[in-house]
Amino acid sequence: MSAERSLVAVTAKTNRSKTDKDPAAWMPPADSAACTYFVEWTATKLRWGLSADEAEQKALLDHADSCTDAVVEYETAP
Repeated sequence: MSAERSLVAVTAKTNRSKTDKDPAAWMPPADSAACTYFVEWTATKLRWGLSADEAEQKALLDHADSCTDAVVEYETAP
């Protein structure tokens, strides 16, 4: 894969708490990781042309104001 952001190493505890939850149901335990998480999540959705339900969109938009320096960059998957 040419995408730089595909996997992020986390602790087993964090991985178990997240499972398959989206940003509407799970946030990183460290507040300092939230913006990075949102950027990575959004870039992955855009790269692969994935949809987001209303709750997921709301969660992303609700937190976007606190990520003023965040830039979502992505390359569309082939």
